[in-house]
Amino acid sequence: MNRRTLALGGLLALLVLSGCAGSTQVPEEDLSADAEYDWETNATVAVAVSDASYQTVVNLTNTSTLEIYQRSALGGDGSVSISALQFRYPNGTVVNASEGNLSATLQAERTQINLPAEAGKVGYTAERVGNEFALPVFIEGSYSVRLPPSTRVGVPILSHADPGGYETSVVDDRMTLRWDALSEGGISVRYYLQRDLWIFGGIAVISVTLGVGGLVYYLRQIRQLEKRREELGLDVDYEDDPTDDGPPPGMR
Repeated sequence: MNRRTLALGGLLALLVLSGCAGSTQVPEEDLSADAEYDWETNATVAVAVSDASYQTVVNLTNTSTLEIYQRSALGGDGSVSISALQFRYPNGTVVNASEGNLSATLQAERTQINLPAEAGKVGYTAERVGNEFALPVFIEGSYSVRLPPSTRVGVPILSHADPGGYETSVVDDRMTLRWDALSEGGISVRYYLQRDLWIFGGIAVISVTLGVGGLVYYLRQIRQLEKRREELGLDVDYEDDPTDDGPPPGMR
């Protein structure tokens, strides 16, 4: 290994270390974006999932900061890019990043939210895609996940929810999954559109119909071949042939 390779390796190590140690303040214009949150939820962490984003409301006591994170593609922890950050005081007053002492910092593995008070509810929005949603358990308590309209879980293959032991309810065509007490691990939900269930069922019915039709056709062809063999005299049972004298002499 020559000096150039060693120097390059050292430079890369410094870049990695500097990236891990650094932090970035989330722009105020992102944090001050408009959003409407369901502050009346009674879950410790309540999530409302939509097609391109999800909104989270966290009920906090005796803390001035909140650290959130997500699982990265490599299996580690990563920060969450958030927007529309708001805080609701116990008296019902709601402030955003432009009005109160409310801010967020992106770190290597966490997003730290600085709160204006030690008790209240904080709401934030983050982007997402696809029909799967995952959230680490970053604070102990009850969790609820409200799915997009006309989506459901409950049909194997098409959907899955982990961990088990959750309860479901449907209000205004939106299903909510609730876990009463979580302290570690994470939540993973894969859901389906209700119309997909009809499509899947239609494909299954067509497949079964084609299979039954093919079997009937196959059996009919066999019967026709057997009938033709009988008409041509090819269906002879040699075991019952009266002219059969058995094997030649010396082989009996």
